Amino acid sequence: MIKIHTHNAVTTITLNRPKKRNALTGEMIAGIQDGILSAEADEGCRCLVISGAGGHFAAGRDLGDASADTPLAEVIAYDDAYASIFQSLRRLSKPTVSAVEGYAVAGGFTLSMGCDFVIAARDSLFGALEMRGGFPAAVNTAVLSHLVGPRQALELLLSADTFDAEFLYRLGLINQLADDSNDLKSRTTAFTKKLTALDPLAVKLTKEIQRAAMTMPISEALVMAKQLNSLLMTSGKIDDAAEIYAKSRRASN
Repeated sequence: MIKIHTHNAVTTITLNRPKKRNALTGEMIAGIQDGILSAEADEGCRCLVISGAGGHFAAGRDLGDASADTPLAEVIAYDDAYASIFQSLRRLSKPTVSAVEGYAVAGGFTLSMGCDFVIAARDSLFGALEMRGGFPAAVNTAVLSHLVGPRQALELLLSADTFDAEFLYRLGLINQLADDSNDLKSRTTAFTKKLTALDPLAVKLTKEIQRAAMTMPISEALVMAKQLNSLLMTSGKIDDAAEIYAKSRRASN
């Protein structure tokens, strides 16, 4: 139910349960986590993409996996595994992209937002539909609260409705809009090609400092930034960059 494929330095995790709109089972959750960890360990991988098969991203977690009769220890282990996906995405040293079409609702909405970047078809639909069942979108609350303002996050979390990709694009939750499935594939390929051309260490450091700065006062973030600059200067990276720039200037003249 999970397919993992690496091509041109891009690892793609495909949610492959199309008859159920890729609703996430415990097995799929474990497969996603394994795919993320494998991408991190693979030196040939420079970018991770998560997508869905059959015209949809994911229709949330399969509620058939849940039962009031399930022992508490099993429930905790299940949710530990689910939350670990987002911890792993956050820690991943490589950029992550969700390529969304069709439904990305409930847990599928959360998974799409857990990536660094989102490219979505214009007619795709997002929503925290957990509220329709009378329970909160707990993990998505944690994710969205770090991505948009409190009023926007609460609207998305409490509405129990779906929102089109255009609306999320205006909120800054989507990076690019695609016209259709073919355009989505083309845009994802072009976007990831640019990401894989970047220096892997520079990407890793940028992700780390960006994540840390989100939780800091700007005065403390600037201290961290200037220390990183000093480290880069003494490491020779700045000299290397100057030489690369000089060569490109000479080549263009």
